[in-house]
Amino acid sequence: MNGVLVIDKAAGMTSHDVVARVRRLLHERSVGHLGTLDPMATGVLPLLLGRMTRLAQFYSHAEKSYEGEFRFGLATDTYDAEGEPVGEARQADLSLEQVRDAASGFVGRIRQMPPPFSAKKIGGVPAYKLARKKKEVELQPVEVEVRELEILSLSGDRARFRSRVSSGTYLRSIAHELGRTLGIGGHLASLRRTASGEFGVEDARSLEQLEAAAQAGDPEREFVHPRRVLPAFPCVTVADDLAAKVRHGIAVNLPEMSKARFVKVFVGQSELIAIATRIAGTLFHPKVVLAGSQDPVPSP
Repeated sequence: MNGVLVIDKAAGMTSHDVVARVRRLLHERSVGHLGTLDPMATGVLPLLLGRMTRLAQFYSHAEKSYEGEFRFGLATDTYDAEGEPVGEARQADLSLEQVRDAASGFVGRIRQMPPPFSAKKIGGVPAYKLARKKKEVELQPVEVEVRELEILSLSGDRARFRSRVSSGTYLRSIAHELGRTLGIGGHLASLRRTASGEFGVEDARSLEQLEAAAQAGDPEREFVHPRRVLPAFPCVTVADDLAAKVRHGIAVNLPEMSKARFVKVFVGQSELIAIATRIAGTLFHPKVVLAGSQDPVPSP
């Protein structure tokens, strides 16, 4: 089964839990997600199924959008609400202007230290496994981009926020460092991913919705239409003779597509058979073939 599916992840599940559940529901072994969500977090978790997993390479730098809540006055070892307190709780006597001013320092390209309880690997071992055993975790800072960090409101020790960030950014680390900047500690109290790449909450389906569709024998009704995938790549529809060559990985001449480097090659309205890359002029080579063929290789 080939397709793109966006799940609205519930709190308490790991991203791997979601993948495993979808594999069982759809009887499809090849399922992968496009960016881990922490168990506490909810929201948009795009999945690629079957041959569509070959598209993952185009999503390695996909922007993510979030909404959530910072809590000030208490730091935790995981930088979120599921961790153990670190130090004494402090009174959060802050103004909205103070929080917004401090948050502005985290917008742009910044060097960020990943949380010790994270999937970042140290000597091949995920950092969270070392942290759970109380072993020293020596992570290195990484450069990320925070394109938006807007503090929407402040009520007591909790601040609502909205954010757009580059792939690999930890909102938990921002919560921790923001609390440190304000001098009273802080952690991430809640988080909901509202978009990942081109996929938003309007595309997301619950696991219960997917299960109902699977039981009705029509799980594909919950999939994202292939023409909406990778919107930066133009679509081109080819006739059967060219489609046969594309399926065999043979370079073909396609209609002029401006100066596009990549194009999505379709047969009909909904069968995405390849992502092709320009060689020169109108000549494109199938970089990723998504639909194979048992037919002989077509004659030139």
